[in-house]
Amino acid sequence: MSSNAQDTQGNQQPSQKMQIYSTSNTGVTPFWKEKYERDAKKYWDIFYKRHEDRFFKDRHYLDKEWGQYFTGGERKVILETHKDYKDTQVRAFVCDLTVDDLNKEISPASVDIVTMIFVLSAVSPEKMPLVLQNIKKVLKPNGYVLLRDYAIGDLAQERFTCKDQKLSENFYVRGDGTRAFYFSNEFLTRLFKDNGFDVEELGLCCKQVENRSRELVMNRRWIQAVFRFSDFSNSCLSKKAAIKENLTGQENAEPKVKASTSNSIEVDISDGLAAEMFGILPSLDSEVIEIKLRDQSFKIDVLSKEYQHTCKSTGLMLWESARMMASLLAGNPTIVKGKNVLELGCGCGGICSMVAVKSANFVVATDGDTKALELLTQNVASNLRPPSLDKLIMKRLEWGNREHIQAIKELNSEGFEVIIGTDVTYIPEAILPLFETAKQLMSSNCNGEDQQPALILCHVLRRVDEQAILASASQFGFRLIDNWHAGISSDSSQSIISTWFPDNGREEYIPSTALNIMYFQLQ
Repeated sequence: MSSNAQDTQGNQQPSQKMQIYSTSNTGVTPFWKEKYERDAKKYWDIFYKRHEDRFFKDRHYLDKEWGQYFTGGERKVILETHKDYKDTQVRAFVCDLTVDDLNKEISPASVDIVTMIFVLSAVSPEKMPLVLQNIKKVLKPNGYVLLRDYAIGDLAQERFTCKDQKLSENFYVRGDGTRAFYFSNEFLTRLFKDNGFDVEELGLCCKQVENRSRELVMNRRWIQAVFRFSDFSNSCLSKKAAIKENLTGQENAEPKVKASTSNSIEVDISDGLAAEMFGILPSLDSEVIEIKLRDQSFKIDVLSKEYQHTCKSTGLMLWESARMMASLLAGNPTIVKGKNVLELGCGCGGICSMVAVKSANFVVATDGDTKALELLTQNVASNLRPPSLDKLIMKRLEWGNREHIQAIKELNSEGFEVIIGTDVTYIPEAILPLFETAKQLMSSNCNGEDQQPALILCHVLRRVDEQAILASASQFGFRLIDNWHAGISSDSSQSIISTWFPDNGREEYIPSTALNIMYFQLQ
């Protein structure tokens, strides 16, 4: 039901707010789960190529928290690497702990300490026992595993729960395809005990990180633990320890908690990665697309492709429908010449608005996503100069939101002669608010059939079919005047849209044969 529809009592229903992206939280599909598992190495290779050695800060806490494990009269053999190693002391090699046998590189029972700093969380839960069994082969009896990793309740996990990025319980995929598991004390304890390790230390580290420049307070949570490998010869010792735990009730007691508060940005990952997890869009995660349209050239900053497949906001990328509509506007400036133009769901690119403003009287580019509008502001400022820049205004607009609609009306009380939307018809719940909003903002002026205000939609039909779009349009008084399908020839003499394409060189305008254009007017 539309926001301006009336109920059976004649009372007006409250306005419904709607954004163009889905808010479903169904998790990752089986196809992508299998792909992330199969291509895990590839995603981490890309990660290391991009970040090199910048993804971790200096680990000063190693000595502070675990210094006693590295000291003593005996020489210690440690399984860990660093780029400043000496060949005489360190041997570096590449190893997939879930597949490769460590004994092929390291002698059995020869290692005193294994450090696992944010390592186990990158492994799928069902393969974690394989990792521990592999490590056991090279550990000496009573050797130690020093572990620090993500804990349940960390801010990054809270952000993942708002997106379709859940692989399994407490296991998520990041935007770049790498994965992260968030541990509970109970899960980690059971995992290590089931694989022959005793718990020496287990604590929860809490840190409050404040970014004053962005006025953000971020709660980080890690598990820090020490596990000791107990082989058969130490089974008696393990049994005594287990009996002691049961007698004292410590097995079911809460682990010790280490909590601290800090105003610095001292975290274990780089600022760029932290920004990706905390929802900030840094320049590191974006890429520039160059678009050339006749005598115009645009450089559009969008979300990097490796993050697009898991990004909830569809407005942070440039869709093919926007490219084609922008090409048509550049080749046919009469479509918007001297008119007031509104773009719905323009996203961060706003390419149609930036092309239209050259010929139009006035252009308003709108989107419901604040992040998309922030990036749009940057793109407009870097691509347009006066007088075009002075004729383009960017505003937030959630379809059906009365306050937002009224704010647009205050910019242009006469309404808009041309309203454009590219790839804005793929969410079923958004179709009615889309046409309702378009009707309220469309101009009522009519200067002949050819000069009637128009709503132009360019899209790939996805979850919403053509009949559903037409039915919704009809409810708000829109009539379909022309309907163009890529790859289907039509009589240009009877088609408004076909005349926008040149007789030759049509291919450069049509990036996909699945694209459609629908041309509406009010009845």
